[in-house]
Amino acid sequence: MLRSPVNEEGAEPYWYARVLGIYHANIWAENLVVPGARNVRRMDFLWVRWFGEVPDYRSGFRRARLPAIGFVDSTDEFAFSFVDPANVVRGCHLIPAFDAGRNADLLPWPRSIARCLNPEDIDDWSYFYVNM
Repeated sequence: MLRSPVNEEGAEPYWYARVLGIYHANIWAENLVVPGARNVRRMDFLWVRWFGEVPDYRSGFRRARLPAIGFVDSTDEFAFSFVDPANVVRGCHLIPAFDAGRNADLLPWPRSIARCLNPEDIDDWSYFYVNM
């Protein structure tokens, strides 16, 4: 769960992603302040699969409905990306929308590492509710 940079009225205040991997890299940096000085810095990052809002679904306290999200289509160039762990607000509990069922349309490859909870699965839940 990350804070959304979008400040539109009625927009979801958070972005959601499933963490697929936690990594670090040792980066060799050339120090521009002192010519010739070199140092190695550790960079931590998360590999994530993004969720998006469910189209035409309205949620909130007035409607007594939890926010609903679903995975972004794998053909979208932003379906997977890397995130700085410092930007993560916290983890959250997602409830599968059992009534919507499962599908393999958004990630057509069976037994993908992107289904990290159970790599033997050949499909994903269509939607999830964000537990408050």
